Amino acid sequence: MKRDRSRAILKANCRYIPGGVVSVNRAAKPEIVFVRGRGAYLWDADGNRYIDYHAAFAPHFLGHNDPYVSEAVARVLAREESLYGSGTTEAEGRLAELICRAAPSVESVQLLNSGSEATYQAIRLARAITGREHIIVIQGGYNGWHNEVSCNVMTPIETLGPRVSPGEYPYAGMSAGVPESHKKLVHVVNFNDLDSVEFVCRRQPVAALITEPVLQNIGILKPKAGYLAGLRQMADQHGFLLIFDEVKTGFRHAPGGYAAICGVNPDLTVYGKAVANGYPLAVLGGRREWMEYFVHPDPSRRVLLAGTYNAHPVPTAAAIATIERLTENGGEVYRHVESLGQRIEEGIHGILRAAGLTGLVARQGSAFCIYFMDHEPVDWHDIAANHPFALDEALRREMIERGIYAFPLATKQWSISAAHTAADVDATLEAFEEALAAAGAAAARA
Repeated sequence: MKRDRSRAILKANCRYIPGGVVSVNRAAKPEIVFVRGRGAYLWDADGNRYIDYHAAFAPHFLGHNDPYVSEAVARVLAREESLYGSGTTEAEGRLAELICRAAPSVESVQLLNSGSEATYQAIRLARAITGREHIIVIQGGYNGWHNEVSCNVMTPIETLGPRVSPGEYPYAGMSAGVPESHKKLVHVVNFNDLDSVEFVCRRQPVAALITEPVLQNIGILKPKAGYLAGLRQMADQHGFLLIFDEVKTGFRHAPGGYAAICGVNPDLTVYGKAVANGYPLAVLGGRREWMEYFVHPDPSRRVLLAGTYNAHPVPTAAAIATIERLTENGGEVYRHVESLGQRIEEGIHGILRAAGLTGLVARQGSAFCIYFMDHEPVDWHDIAANHPFALDEALRREMIERGIYAFPLATKQWSISAAHTAADVDATLEAFEEALAAAGAAAARA
């Protein structure tokens, strides 16, 4: 594919933007500048069309520019609704009600603009409630950009060392500028490892454990049977708050998030991405007694929550419309994406068998990842030791050259949207068979 125009735009932007991109995790090769998105498709500045499985890191669950959501936004603009910055609005109350009705563990919510803001507030709230400062985070989980959690997502094993249990891993920062005093309050353990949670809790006064219930920033890494229920039991036993980061899982897998699927109720939950189908909105919700700390009568215990753009009318309208779409016709959207997920999973498995390659699709509903392993991974150590990253990235590049876009970084999630069709999946499988052969040949030459 020709990408001369994309390269020219990136070069021009580098004059005024460090690296040419305003969120550095968007930088990728091949360097593509997208100019349009509709449904399951993207177009770049050179006119190339792609079937999109990246979905902007997964928020476009209904597809790009879903007509129902776009019409709701257009109505807000036509009515000249604005950002008032004083008092409340009927729309934010309506959205809060929809979320609370959908999520069994959420009795009260606050609306924010990004997942990072929401996880920041959740951790601050947990510290205020418990009077403690230490937190537990999960190796391989991503919970935002702020000091406590910007660490340990895809850490090289040579930095981490071998798997230990019970035990914890060093804070492996993703950013300069984090004070050592912050790092000392963060304790990193592997996913699916209850013994290590117990190990930390016996040594430190833990305010909160924050985890994605399914790790979806290193592919699709599912909880073992009893793991999430075990975390709930430990939170009750040791007095810390259990926080589910459902920025990726929330509303993509069920209206009530993954908590509704697994039957485990966290104390606090964070939603983002799919809740507003790509518009900038996040949610922090939980038990009413905890959320009331934002208006606690004792100023010394009250938790500050402020944001000029919280519940901006445009993303609020988009979120209301998104939830309406997701819950209409008895959840037809979820049945549709599940059928497509089964189709692509079975197709990829068939192609891998025919090619004589070891591999599998780990999938949760509409989200999946291809691992060249003989088993579904249980934690980051498992992936780092057994998955061939170079082959994964070569495959993704070959898919992009065939008009199938998934983010070209190994183990990143593939996302099916409600706008995808069976024909899109079949075209993807045809491209996958060709790309797999080309990637394997490239890997062999390397």
